[in-house]
Amino acid sequence: MNNSQNDVWQINECNIIEPDFIALRHEQINQQTEYKSHSHPFGQLLYVVCGIMEMEVEGKHYMAPPEFCIWIPANTQHASFNKQSVKFRIIDFSQKYSHRLADRACVVRLSSIFQTIMADMYQRGIVQPETEQDKRLGDVLIDQFAISPCQDTYLPTSKDKFLAPILQELQKEPADNTTLAQWAKRFYTSERTLSRRCQQELGMSFSEWRQRLRYLHAVSGLEKGKSVHEVALDVGYSSASAFIAMFQQISGVTPDRFRFKEFITQDESLLRG
Repeated sequence: MNNSQNDVWQINECNIIEPDFIALRHEQINQQTEYKSHSHPFGQLLYVVCGIMEMEVEGKHYMAPPEFCIWIPANTQHASFNKQSVKFRIIDFSQKYSHRLADRACVVRLSSIFQTIMADMYQRGIVQPETEQDKRLGDVLIDQFAISPCQDTYLPTSKDKFLAPILQELQKEPADNTTLAQWAKRFYTSERTLSRRCQQELGMSFSEWRQRLRYLHAVSGLEKGKSVHEVALDVGYSSASAFIAMFQQISGVTPDRFRFKEFITQDESLLRG
């Protein structure tokens, strides 16, 4: 695809069929691809395998890296534009289960039980559970999803007069290691004030927000073929070991293992045709 051109897709809702229970499929969005605003008469869970998914849901921006999901409830308008290619898994949930699931769009980190069952179903090529055993596994998926904590976004933003310029600077330069105390000094405020505003505005500490930002940039760098050492330096780590520890803490796998999973996913896609 020519990177100077955008692919724009309009979803034809007439061709979308609500499953009786759940339905699973694997999808890939090419780089510079836009999906115009649309909705489905059923809930949809988008599990990111490789890449970073960005989506606009009823005017609100959502972002999810690998191992995270974006949940879109039934009849909710959503659109997307992705600068880079994204590989992801979709699970459609019949509207009859809506009362058990979140009633608003959110970013979700699923349990290891959910991920194991989901991986097993995809590996066996299950599109819709048909056997009693697979239907019971589907029930477990719904139960596990129902108890998973929902977040408004993976990387929140703020319009706070102190935080906004700091977050913007870090997004431009994720390798910036300026401490919260140093930022406070620059803006003639206290570290305690900035720390409190991080919790109020972002729902997390400054260090966690910066770690998430670096993780997003690291994923992008690894998928471009950069070495672990290169990526570590790009996101502000002086040693590869410290970077690997951070990456594994968030994703559950090492950077090398992450690459391996991406390769396996590509191979599975080719086998499925």
